[in-house]
Amino acid sequence: MTTAVKEMLNTYPADLGGVDQEALAACIEECLACAQACTACADACLSEAAVGELTKCIRTDMDCADMCTATAAVLSRHTGYDAHVTRAVLQACRTVCKSCADECGSHADEHEHCRLCAEACRSCQHACDRLLARLD
Repeated sequence: MTTAVKEMLNTYPADLGGVDQEALAACIEECLACAQACTACADACLSEAAVGELTKCIRTDMDCADMCTATAAVLSRHTGYDAHVTRAVLQACRTVCKSCADECGSHADEHEHCRLCAEACRSCQHACDRLLARLD
């Protein structure tokens, strides 16, 4: 299936430097999906009656959404590509996604939005891992 991310990568006028385009596109898409899930989860947590018990979850959701958005942006830029920066950003993203998945997972039995967010975070973490493996 062709997505907007894949279409944009295909229009890049220069060589992408041997980066696995499928893994790259999948990682960008997972980052964007995770950012959306984390933003929605944080908002849903704010609407819960026991919002005070979800403070760490909200903070982790917000951190993860920001990191995933930044990672998608960095991965979408190829001019002046620096593999060291890409690796660092991917490693940071996978770390934040794991932390958020763990935190949301601890609330998953009580809150469906946390369960779904944890799944999105794990999926993004795995996409970062796959792309990192193809960069090395």
